[in-house]
Amino acid sequence: VQLQASGGGLVQAGGSLRLSCSASGGAFSQYHMGWFRQAPGKEREFVASIAWPGGTTYGVDSAKGRFTISRDNAKETIYLQMNTLKPEDTAVYYCAAAFDPIRNLQGSRRSGLSSLYDYWGQGTQVTVSS
Repeated sequence: VQLQASGGGLVQAGGSLRLSCSASGGAFSQYHMGWFRQAPGKEREFVASIAWPGGTTYGVDSAKGRFTISRDNAKETIYLQMNTLKPEDTAVYYCAAAFDPIRNLQGSRRSGLSSLYDYWGQGTQVTVSS
């Protein structure tokens, strides 16, 4: 499975961005999809994930209520709508795919574990200026 993330950029605090991640080369419906981010000097952290039927989980507390993950199965694409962005949201954002028949992440707190994701995109930089 190949993942291509896009949509990052430079935005002022309070602004919005929508990240996209398109998948190819696999049966998209069998993959649990997630977004992670990594800021300079920090560990990668879980942002959100979404199951094929649409069930979602969210990670970083600061993103709850501001970020929304969604997926378009027909387009084999997931999105991360980010509103009211803050400087601390500055990071490289990665999309990832976990083969769910094996990983069984739907509805599970384990969906936040990066080690359970099988494929990763190249990352897209989000920079929020104050």
